[in-house]
Amino acid sequence: MPDLNIQLNGSIGNFDLSVDLQLPSSGVTAIFGPSGCGKTSLLRCVAGLEKISNARITLNGEIWQSSEKFVRPHKRSIGFVFQNSNLFAHLTVRENLGFGKKRCGNIQTGPSLDEITVLFGLEKLLERAVGRLSGGEKQRVALGRALLSNPEILLLDEPLSALDQASKNEIIPYLERMHRFIDIPILHVTHDITEVERFADRLVLMDGGRVVTYGPVIDMLTNSDLPFSQSQGAASILEGIIVDIDLDQGLSRISVDGGTFLVTGQPGNIGDAVRLRISAADISLGHEWDVSKISILNGLATRIIGAVEDDTQMQVTLALGKDGSGAKLLSRITRHSWERLGLAVDGEIFALIKSVALADPSGKSL
Repeated sequence: MPDLNIQLNGSIGNFDLSVDLQLPSSGVTAIFGPSGCGKTSLLRCVAGLEKISNARITLNGEIWQSSEKFVRPHKRSIGFVFQNSNLFAHLTVRENLGFGKKRCGNIQTGPSLDEITVLFGLEKLLERAVGRLSGGEKQRVALGRALLSNPEILLLDEPLSALDQASKNEIIPYLERMHRFIDIPILHVTHDITEVERFADRLVLMDGGRVVTYGPVIDMLTNSDLPFSQSQGAASILEGIIVDIDLDQGLSRISVDGGTFLVTGQPGNIGDAVRLRISAADISLGHEWDVSKISILNGLATRIIGAVEDDTQMQVTLALGKDGSGAKLLSRITRHSWERLGLAVDGEIFALIKSVALADPSGKSL
């Protein structure tokens, strides 16, 4: 049974909210949608900062809200990070982090100050005044402070939206490390699909105050019924394991469900789990693939499981393996190429992918 249940059906002022979610007790769930769709309202309800009369919220069997009960915000075991860091300006980094630890009282479970300092790369910042921190550094401290309170759930309300692109690139690797380190549910509100692609496990799509649909990120991004697959920036996310590294050639082999990829560089060590992002525009299709006659290193057998015509282009959904039982990919080709190659749903085709088109979650070329 899922350990986080959120049922909201009512109004906040003039805004109607309709949510019914059952989520597991760990991993990152991205709450995604346009501005004003209810993402932050959902988060504030979970935190107890907003109250809807017809609601039921439970975490790990504990009722936070029902028709008979309402647990006030300070009694809920939550860590909350807002768009702005909300650090104490008169305290140092160490003192801000210590404030989070004080909320635990005498409870010794949860991450230590030293663990959080290393996790977020704060070793050289501990004695620095908050006013001397960059935007990205402030958010790293805010994340650390929230986790030092030993919460049962972490709520992130667009923590990167106030940062410039350089600061976002700086902080995202720390969020990925946090994801691997922290075993509690994380609700991450965002309207940036890049953040979803890089470290979310699940995706909740909201619009007009209601949940349109939700599910694993890997499935949601390739679902032809959802807008992600039809956008010009459409991409596939694959989870894989590094199975071989050739230092002489500067190549690594990554195994995914239904095939393997060769990528340039060394994204980790053998046995490490990695995430690959492959743009639909970077996948060509062909009936043949001969690595001795072409520079493209990756030619994977696939089966066409869906196709949507968009003006002069085709958005093609592929599944790895001749039987189509593997991971899904999206390819965007011209309608002319689709017709010239005689392609059809349920047909076999090679997906031709340049190794340099593969990127790890931190956005580096592999």
